[in-house]
Amino acid sequence: MIEAIFTYEFLQNAFLSGAIIGVIAPLLGAFIVVRRLSLIADALSHVTLSGIAAGLFLGQTIPAFAAVNPLYFGMAFSVGGSLLIERLRNVYKHYQELAIPIMMSGGIGIGVIFISLADGFNTDLFSYLFGSVSAVSRGDLYAVIGISAIVLITVYFLYKELFILSFDEEYAKASGIPAKAVHMAFIILTALVIAVSMRIVGVLLVSALMTLPVAAAMRVAKGFKQTIWLSVLFGEISVITGLISAFYLDLAPGGTIVVTSILILLGVIIWKKEKN
Repeated sequence: MIEAIFTYEFLQNAFLSGAIIGVIAPLLGAFIVVRRLSLIADALSHVTLSGIAAGLFLGQTIPAFAAVNPLYFGMAFSVGGSLLIERLRNVYKHYQELAIPIMMSGGIGIGVIFISLADGFNTDLFSYLFGSVSAVSRGDLYAVIGISAIVLITVYFLYKELFILSFDEEYAKASGIPAKAVHMAFIILTALVIAVSMRIVGVLLVSALMTLPVAAAMRVAKGFKQTIWLSVLFGEISVITGLISAFYLDLAPGGTIVVTSILILLGVIIWKKEKN
């Protein structure tokens, strides 16, 4: 396996991208779970699918777009979707949870239309749905590195603000924290992470990587920082184990990564129960 990684560029791209995603997805996931916004990852993943489908359709019909990576269309749609969710949350102030199913439904609907226009499913779209070890390009890897750098820098400098905003939004506003700006930056970063994670985990399973490691970490952690560190650890184990399994068994990595995450979660729950 190690020899194959050094030999084939696509394996280098997949494992490096996976290792990075295994850090940034659970990292943001810890804040998402605490803020009870877990379903927002599902909504944005479906919006991103619309962007991917739109990119594939435009690449088929307009020669000028043929060389453009559909991932960038997905990122644009995901960021746009995150902004629309926030707008809808302001419109439905007393029923803010409505924003998520509205955006999820819209994302699915637009995605289905573009998939139909692009003559149905093809190999490229299938790899975005469930992830693919061989489909990760060097451009995808560079996108993952760029987004991860922005995420790590933002979390490092805004950790205090994100922490307070996650646990007590009213106190954050009263203490002078620019809550709206911080939340908007966080939601945009979440959208970008979801978009760049698709090649590895797949659009239908990316939300699991942001929540399952956090769910496992919350069972054993004794504080929020420890929850973050354990979430990243469980995320890394899930991604690496899932990618190795997918390589040897010739399976979609999204499924193997998520199943590994579930096994870790079950193991933690059983261990905690036995310990108590």
